[in-house]
Amino acid sequence: MYLWIKAFHLIAVVCWFAALFYLPRLYVYHAQARDADDHKAIEYFKTMERKLYRGIMMPSMIATLVLGIWLLALVPSFMSMGWMHLKLTMVVLLVGYHHACGLYLKQFAADTCKRTSRYFRFFNEVPVLMLVVIVICVIVKPF
Repeated sequence: MYLWIKAFHLIAVVCWFAALFYLPRLYVYHAQARDADDHKAIEYFKTMERKLYRGIMMPSMIATLVLGIWLLALVPSFMSMGWMHLKLTMVVLLVGYHHACGLYLKQFAADTCKRTSRYFRFFNEVPVLMLVVIVICVIVKPF
C-alpha cells in the first residue's frame, strides 16, 4: 500500500509543479499583453490562468498534501529526520507561493495587477529552487 500511495503522491507532485512552473509564465505573457493593450489576448490569458489554477493546480496541490500526510502517517519516524523538516519547510513555502499565484490570478482577472513581465520572469524561478531542495532532501537525505 505504501508504494501505491507514494506513486500517486509523486504523480500529484509532478502535476502541481507543472502548474507552478506554467502559471507564472502565463503571467509574463499576460503582463506583456496588458502593456501592449491587447484586449483579445488579455481575455484569452484570463481564461487559461483560471482553468490552470482551478482545474490542475488546486486539485494537484490538495492531492500532494493529502497523500504526503498519509505517507507520514504510515512512516512517522520520518518526522524525526532533519531532511524531512527541510522538505516540509519547502512544502509550506510552496503552499504560500501557490496562494501568491492565486492572488495574482485575482488581480489579473480584475485588471488590477501592476507587476511587470520582468517581475514574473523572476517570480517564475522560485519553485525551481524549492524543487531542487526537495529532491535533494528526498533522494540524498543530507541530514
